[in-house]
Amino acid sequence: MNIAPPEGRLLAAIEAIYEAAPDPSQWPRALGAIADCFEDAGALLLWRRDDGSFGTLVSERLVEAQRDYEEGGWTRRDLAALRATERGYFFNGEPFTTRHLVSKEEIAGDPFFAQFRARHGLGPFGCVAVSPDPHVGVILSMQRHADQYDYSDDELETLGRIGRHIERSLRLSIRLLDAELAKIGLGEALARVGIGVFGLDSLGRVVFSNPAGERLAGDQLRLVHERLRIGTGDTRETIDEAIARTLRREPRELLDDPKPIFVHSSGAERRLVVYLLPVALRTSLAEQFLTHTRAIVLAIEQKRDEPADPAVVRDVLGLTLGEARIAAMVGSGLPPKEAADRLGITEETARTVLKRVFLKVGVSRQSELATLLAKLVLR
Repeated sequence: MNIAPPEGRLLAAIEAIYEAAPDPSQWPRALGAIADCFEDAGALLLWRRDDGSFGTLVSERLVEAQRDYEEGGWTRRDLAALRATERGYFFNGEPFTTRHLVSKEEIAGDPFFAQFRARHGLGPFGCVAVSPDPHVGVILSMQRHADQYDYSDDELETLGRIGRHIERSLRLSIRLLDAELAKIGLGEALARVGIGVFGLDSLGRVVFSNPAGERLAGDQLRLVHERLRIGTGDTRETIDEAIARTLRREPRELLDDPKPIFVHSSGAERRLVVYLLPVALRTSLAEQFLTHTRAIVLAIEQKRDEPADPAVVRDVLGLTLGEARIAAMVGSGLPPKEAADRLGITEETARTVLKRVFLKVGVSRQSELATLLAKLVLR
């Protein structure tokens, strides 16, 4: 029997996800909280390395299985991960489970299932792509006990919601990891992040801003009396209210799907997209300057001559991440074939996805999609 996760467990998982945003060492605990939502054996983040093998970051209960996975050579014999790669699941954003990738016969006979997974008492899995970077395929993979049922459609829908919060958090975490957080320290890592990062205390005062954020200063983003002033008029009021809600940490606010806030600018080429990340009081932080941080503001600059950020397109238009990647490229003027080449998929797949996009957003041609994106996503 499949039952939706209790709201309390879901909220605890989402809070843990955002705790990991400024401190990537918290991801194992966050994955454990996600697994607890479904009473699963554990959860992991799985990504494909340049050499074709798969890297993993796992919850505490899967540490032994992870060690076997890497030391036993299973990173190159993971039939499920290989199938997911072949079928584009690392990028398309559609939640999927065991039945979408392998047959019962393969589960019974393939060494990855019959030996590795059986040895560790692992049964069905449920996954969703969570990477905000189209060049780094990352999947959240939930691992059930051997005696549990496969994931239901309702559970996959919940998994998709959780995945959107993970992707939002990973926007910061992935960049910190790329900056070799463990080696150079959090302060220097944040200095290298290519998006604006502002840390706010409980009163909304800026206690930290990175160089990328400082470079964004202008007519629509200013620091006045230790406080951020983003946008003007209604936009500023919207952002101020959103910051206040984030600082109050109203629990139900976290259960909503994350939405970006767009900031117009008088400059023809300057567009900003703002996301807010809550920071829990109990977060283990790596540097003293974040001790008093209660919210993080991410400011992303978008240029008119570049495709819109796929995550933003997804959040605004209600698409899957894979659909949003196609929409962003085709909407910027790229032919479907070129978009397919850039994403590493076939032209036929790109056109099939594009048809779904047209149907979902209510347009019938590429020019209409471009107009819609220019209006809503501020390309």
